[in-house]
Amino acid sequence: MLKTNVMRLLDRAHLPYTPHEYQVDENDLSGEHTAGLLGLDPAILFKTLVARGEKGRVGVFCIPCREELDLKKAARAFGEKKLEMVHVRELKDLTGYVRGGCSPIGMKKPYPVFLDESCSSHPAILVSAGARGFMVELRPQDLMTITHATPTPLTRDSED
Repeated sequence: MLKTNVMRLLDRAHLPYTPHEYQVDENDLSGEHTAGLLGLDPAILFKTLVARGEKGRVGVFCIPCREELDLKKAARAFGEKKLEMVHVRELKDLTGYVRGGCSPIGMKKPYPVFLDESCSSHPAILVSAGARGFMVELRPQDLMTITHATPTPLTRDSED
């Protein structure tokens, strides 16, 4: 198996993880599809989203793949009045990663990372390993350690 930069960073930090490799379907990069390919519960597969605030600051938000980011909650956590998602064209320049392979670990710059609070209900979660076709499974606490992530409510509630 290929060792991605994310895996090397986790090794360097002495944080345990389990790598997962899967066959990429260019027509369906969704986390739910990926969870199905890996035979895992989609609730533990977290997608990485990048947004920009009114002040121009960039923030990173990790939420369960089936959920939607609540931009108001995310903005509040980030100390902004309003957020908008970064356009996919900007993703590689900002983060070093492409859509479908964006990881909160090892971005070009140390952006603030926010992790949905639901992560704490799982002993382990999966995030992208920094390349399409690769995920890493690790304890939420270890993801918070390496990214300095803040756990916070980030997803839309059913009553929203």
